[in-house]
Amino acid sequence: MKKIILITGGAGFLGSHLCEKLLAQDNEIICLDDLSTGQLDNIAHLMTNPLFKFIKHDVTIPIDLKVDQIYNLACPASPIYYQYDPVKTVTTNVYGAINLLNLARRYGATILQASTSEVYGDPEVHPQPEEYWGKVNPIGLRSCYDEGKRCAETLFFDYKRQYGIKIKVARIFNTYGPRMHPDDGRVVSNFIVQSLHGNDIQVYGDGKQTRSFCYVDDLIHGLITLMGTADHETGPINLGNPVEFQMVELAEMVKRLTKSQSQIVYQALPSDDPRFRCPDIAKAIALLNWKPAIDLEAGLINTIDYFRTRLNL
Repeated sequence: MKKIILITGGAGFLGSHLCEKLLAQDNEIICLDDLSTGQLDNIAHLMTNPLFKFIKHDVTIPIDLKVDQIYNLACPASPIYYQYDPVKTVTTNVYGAINLLNLARRYGATILQASTSEVYGDPEVHPQPEEYWGKVNPIGLRSCYDEGKRCAETLFFDYKRQYGIKIKVARIFNTYGPRMHPDDGRVVSNFIVQSLHGNDIQVYGDGKQTRSFCYVDDLIHGLITLMGTADHETGPINLGNPVEFQMVELAEMVKRLTKSQSQIVYQALPSDDPRFRCPDIAKAIALLNWKPAIDLEAGLINTIDYFRTRLNL
């Protein structure tokens, strides 16, 4: 059955892919974005579709739209952007969640929160299961994002308990792919852009800290599958790739795939940067029958091709 689906942050990296996929399933899509970090270029190819509508709007301001489903992806996800205006980051997470939960309550919509692995902070449990409460610095440079997302999760579950709202919460781990912004400061885009330009590849710390990288197509499939579960399946559910890579391994792989002459250099580790990050996806496998299908090398090749085109290299 065709649904009216609101996607906030829909002009961003993940949001644009989600718009595209749900539109291909013959749904009516309302893409809402204030364009603070999202880009119209990401959704330009969708604008002529009669089932697609773009609204420039800030989620901290209430909006009234009759919808069946809401995917809340509205918030900068890279440290450069969310630390630029930390108060705005917190208010986007908190006021945005409140406004969208009220909208879901008004129309009986199911609402999915795009939460984050950052709720686990610098974890003492590895890999991280959903039951782990995390180790987050509440007053650090990253806390505007970490604690904002944690508070949004609290609001989602309180709205469910108090008002019976139909909620889904996905904890998204590091995701990469085409339409990442070249200057967003995330490690995959950083390494690719530096390699393509022949600049030094800057690895923070000793390069032995780990991350797990999920290709965007896999992640989008996980979000849509979670939204489609029965009402009692609320999550939180980890969505990410459980295969870990050290940062120096990623740098070497990117250098090899781009055939770059760049040198790998080491910089001081940023404040509160997690040493390890890897999802336990047992719940996603059991409840969603979901796990990533695209390995890192294949995903990087697609992403490198995208950046070559975007940067005219």
